[in-house]
Parts: sequence; C-alpha cells; structure tokens
Amino acid sequence: MSANHLRRTLIGFIVTAPLSGLIACGYRLRGMVDVPFKAIAITGNPSPPLRADLQTAILTGTDVKVAINPKDADLILDISNEINGREILAYSSNGQVSAYRLTIRVMFRAYDIAGGEIVPESEIYITRDMDFSNTTVLATDVQQQQFLTLMRKDLAVQILRRIAAAAKNPQARSF
Repeated sequence: MSANHLRRTLIGFIVTAPLSGLIACGYRLRGMVDVPFKAIAITGNPSPPLRADLQTAILTGTDVKVAINPKDADLILDISNEINGREILAYSSNGQVSAYRLTIRVMFRAYDIAGGEIVPESEIYITRDMDFSNTTVLATDVQQQQFLTLMRKDLAVQILRRIAAAAKNPQARSF
C-alpha cells in the first residue's frame, strides 16, 4: 500500500465521518415551505422592501403564486403594521454609544377568500445586535442596512412558515 493511497483513504474518512454523523442524527437543510394554497395576495401596508422580500420568499420558497388582486388569491396575507427600531444597547467607557439593537416588529394576519382565519392577528419580532464605532460611521450605516435587509428576509420566511404550520394544523392557530 502506497503512502498516497493511505493518505487518500484517511482524508476520505475525515471528510465523510462528520457528514455521516449529521445524516445519522436527522439533520437536513431547510427546503421549501409547504403552503397548501395556490395564490397569496399581500395586502395592508408593508414597506416596499418587506413586500418585495415576501414576494421573493413566496416565489422562490414555495409552489405558490403571488396574486395582485386579492379576489384572485386563495389566501390573503394582511400586514397591518411594521415597525423598525434602533435602541442603544451599550456605551463605551467615555460615554459614547458602542452598540445598538436593531428591531423589526411585524403585525399580520392571514385569512382565506371566504374570510376564515388561517392565522389570527399575530406578531413576529426580530432583533439583531450591532457594534458601533464613531471612527467608521459610514461603514456602520452600510452594515445596519445589510442587517435590516437580512432581518426582513428572515421575517418573510418566518411568516410563511407560520402560515404553513397553521394551515396544516387548524386546531393550533393561536400563536
């Protein structure tokens, strides 16, 4: 047996051992959200970025279409309120802000075309902590916008998962 063959075998074992461990414990990547509707209309007053993230999550993460007119939809997702916030999380030793907490709170409900509630008035709240430095203010502003974009994308997927869970189990609709 050559040294190269032994080395390849050892590297192959090192690579496959963690993967087989993950497979054995039931780990799998999140796939598509299984929403039992054919078309979803987004109503209410979501911000344009949240509306776009919801539409993207629906079109890429489900087999559902986005309806422009609520009359063409099986499910109506009504975004009643969206609040973005930023609060001071910590101060440095000389009294300057050193960290912020970014928050997005979305109030929504989902109901079918007949008016039956799928998800009653609910709220999803997401936070991210962000370090702040006075020397890199422009970079911090860009980082804050990136955090908010990722947070909105997470919220869109969480809303779809909540709708899917409520549609599958009608008895557990109070979140």
